[in-house]
Amino acid sequence: MDDYTWKKTIRRRRIHRNRQVFGLVVLLIITALAGTIWYFYNQRHSPEYALKEIQTAVEKQDADAFRHYVNLDLLTSRAYDDLTADLFSYDATLTAATKASYEKFYIMVKPQLTNGTEDTILRRVSSGSWTMPEGTDILKGRQLGIDYERFLERTQMRHTSFVSFGKITRDGTTATAEMTVKDDDTQTEFTLELAMEQAADGHWQVTYLKNYRAYLDAVTPLHNNDIAQYIDSTKDIISAYNEKFTAYKQRFTALSSTGPGSFTAAQKQGLTALLQQEVIPALQERQQKLDEIDIPSGARYLADQRQQSTELTIEAWQHFLQGLADDNPDEFAKGESLHKEALARDLRVDDIIRHTAVSRNIPNLP
Repeated sequence: MDDYTWKKTIRRRRIHRNRQVFGLVVLLIITALAGTIWYFYNQRHSPEYALKEIQTAVEKQDADAFRHYVNLDLLTSRAYDDLTADLFSYDATLTAATKASYEKFYIMVKPQLTNGTEDTILRRVSSGSWTMPEGTDILKGRQLGIDYERFLERTQMRHTSFVSFGKITRDGTTATAEMTVKDDDTQTEFTLELAMEQAADGHWQVTYLKNYRAYLDAVTPLHNNDIAQYIDSTKDIISAYNEKFTAYKQRFTALSSTGPGSFTAAQKQGLTALLQQEVIPALQERQQKLDEIDIPSGARYLADQRQQSTELTIEAWQHFLQGLADDNPDEFAKGESLHKEALARDLRVDDIIRHTAVSRNIPNLP
């Protein structure tokens, strides 16, 4: 074989060998990519990935992502049933007919309350804080015949913090994930069981809380104990000032026999003196004494409602006084609006106190 032929043979073998190496490299790259794609596909379509995405959605205030990984329709529906299942079971003051009527009412308003709660949760995710319905929302105030603010309080959502995720047990297209949470008021930790399902497109969702009722049964009695203690420690203050305010109300009624804007000079003088020198100072004095009472952690909500009522009432009277001084109907209207807000807080306080009195007879209350 001559030199030229030898070199040509060597070059052909080298090209063949390079092609073999190149083919092997391409095969390895394809295999690695396939493995990576398979890994990420399975990771993205796993319960663990869904839980991480839910946590990220809350941190980044991404309501759309949160809804993608949480079946809010089913979750709020099941939670509503758990919350209202025995709402009136231990209230001995209610007749069987009244209990049935209340239960029927809660079934009737379930769509509005669950839909409203979905919106409330999504606002919490997107804004980072809990906000109440506003504007023409049917859940604002008591338009639906229920105090939604109080209803939301009883869900314990606003006072429950995430601690950590735990074990996940998967069974085909369903799974159960453990999530440890903490009741912020009583510092009680509890392990919630999250039911999860795989959607048609492969991603996983949290569908409902398997033991939400058990969580309520664990923390609600602790709150009830704290509230009962706070009510007992403040009852003398409340009773003494209620007598004063009843007397003030009678004097106010006697002094204001005509409507706002048509008071005589004598009436204006008398009403101004009553409000500035007695009513408002009494409200401030009562709140100061309430502030001096030690508030158990589980009773903070009740104490806050009382404080808000006091502040709103004082502000309402201040607008009324301005209306007296200026003969300004707008100031009277502002005072009336604030007065209604204060009354809403008072009704909520009365509801909490009545519910706590009933709860003292609940068997699971320690």
